[in-house]
Amino acid sequence: MATPPPASSTPDAVSHPSAPSAPPASRPTRATRITVGFVLLLSALTAIGPLTIDLYLSAFPQIVRELGTTESRIQLTLTATLAGLALGQLLIGSISDAIGRRLPLLTALSLYVLASAGIVFVQSVEMLTALRFVQGLTAAAGMVLSMAIVRDNFEGFQVGKVIARLMLVVGVAPILAPTIGAQFLRMGSWRLMFVALAVFGVLLLVLAALRLKESLPPELRRTGGTSAALRSYGSLVRDWSFFGLALLGGFYMAAMFTYISASTFVFQEQFGLSAQQYAIIFGAGAVSVTIGSQVNGALVGRVTPEQILRVIVPVGMILSAGLLAATLSGAGLPVLVALIVLTLGTAGFVMPSVPAVALERNAHRAGSAAALLGAMQFGVGAGIAPLTGLIGGDVTITMAAVMFGVISVAGLLLLSLSRSLRAVPAAGDDVAGSDTGDAVEDAQADELVVVSDVSELGVVAAAEAVVEAAEAAAEAPVVPATRRT
Repeated sequence: MATPPPASSTPDAVSHPSAPSAPPASRPTRATRITVGFVLLLSALTAIGPLTIDLYLSAFPQIVRELGTTESRIQLTLTATLAGLALGQLLIGSISDAIGRRLPLLTALSLYVLASAGIVFVQSVEMLTALRFVQGLTAAAGMVLSMAIVRDNFEGFQVGKVIARLMLVVGVAPILAPTIGAQFLRMGSWRLMFVALAVFGVLLLVLAALRLKESLPPELRRTGGTSAALRSYGSLVRDWSFFGLALLGGFYMAAMFTYISASTFVFQEQFGLSAQQYAIIFGAGAVSVTIGSQVNGALVGRVTPEQILRVIVPVGMILSAGLLAATLSGAGLPVLVALIVLTLGTAGFVMPSVPAVALERNAHRAGSAAALLGAMQFGVGAGIAPLTGLIGGDVTITMAAVMFGVISVAGLLLLSLSRSLRAVPAAGDDVAGSDTGDAVEDAQADELVVVSDVSELGVVAAAEAVVEAAEAAAEAPVVPATRRT
C-alpha cells in the first residue's frame, strides 16, 4: 500500500493557496516503529466498548429479580448503552479534532469510572438505564480516539497493521466478556461486574495520563465550529447510495443486537442453562462472526464487496427464516443453536463489506462517512434490540421473528440499491450527486478516519477498508491549507 506524503497523510489536512505551508519542523513526527506497549494500551482502550456491552449479559435474569422489574426494562438498559455509543461516535471524534485527543479521552474515562461506580449502588432500573447511557457515551471515547491516535502517529501500511491488531481485540473481547461475567456471578452479585469495570476504567485513566501524549498538534486541529461537519453529515444522509447502505448495515447489525439482548432469557430462562453454559453458547456466536469476517477478508481481491452482499444477505434471510420456522415448530436446543450461529456468521460478511463499499465511494469524506456508518449501526440496533421484550410472548419465537424481520428489511434495502451497487465509480470520481465543490467542502469539513465499530467482532477487513479509503482521500487533489476549516 502506497504511503502518502506527510503533508497529506490525513483526509482533512487541506490548505488554502493564500496560507503558507507550515514549516517541516512544526509538523508532527510520525512513528517509525510500532511498540508493543503502545499497541497494548490502545487495545485496552478499544476493548472497553465490547466489555461494557457484553460483560453483564449473563446477569440479566438476576438483575430482573433484584430490581423487581421486567425483562423488557432490563433490555432497555442495553438499548441505552448502544444509544450512548452511537452518539459518542458522532460527538467525541469531532470534538477531539478541534481540541486534541488527550483532554477528551481523560475526561471521558473519568466519567466512565464514575458511571460504573454509580451502577454498583443503583436501586432502580431507571437509574441503571441512565448510567448505562453514560457508560456507552464515555466508552465510545476509548474506541474512537484509539483509532484517531493511530492515524495521528502512523501512516501508510503501519496504520493498517495497528488497526488490524486493534480489531483482533474487538473480536476476542465479546467472546470472553460473558464468560468473565459468569465467573463474577459465581462469586456473588452482578454488581461485582461494574466494580470490575470501574477498576478497569481507573487503570486505563492512569495509563493514559502517564503514557499517552497529545498526538494532534494545534496547527492540525479543525477550526470553524461544527457547521462544516454537519454539512458533511447532511450531504451523506441525502445520498441514498450511501445512506441506504448505512441502513442496510444498521438493520443487519440489529439482528445481532436482538440476539444479544434476548439470548440470556432464551437460554437461561427457557432452556434452563447456567450462566457458564450460556457464556459458551454466546462465545460460539462471537466466534462465528469472527470467522465470517476473516473469510470475507480472504475473499478480498477475488470477489468484490458488492458481490458478497448480493449473496450473503439472501443467505441470511434464508437462515433466519429457518430459525423462525424451527422456533415455531418447537425444535430442540441443538437445532436452534446451529441456526443462530450460522445466521450470526453471515453478519461477519456483511459488517466489513458495507463500509468497504460505502467508504470507497466516499473517499473525499471518509471520516464523516465512517462515523455515520458506526452511529447508524448502534442507533438502529438501539431501537430494535428491546422489541423482543416489548412484544412479549414466547421470547424464543419473538427473538427469531425480529431477527428475520430486520434481516428481511436489509434484503429489501439491498434490492433498492441494486442499480448503484452495479455502478462502480472510477477511481477519483465523486459519488453520484456530488459536484467538485461539494467534494472539496466535504474534504475540508471531514474528520480524521476514526472508525470504532465495537460490535464488529474481529473485522480486520473493515479496518483495512477504512485505511485504504483514507489514503485515497489523502491522495485526492484538494485545495491547499495549513489548518482544517
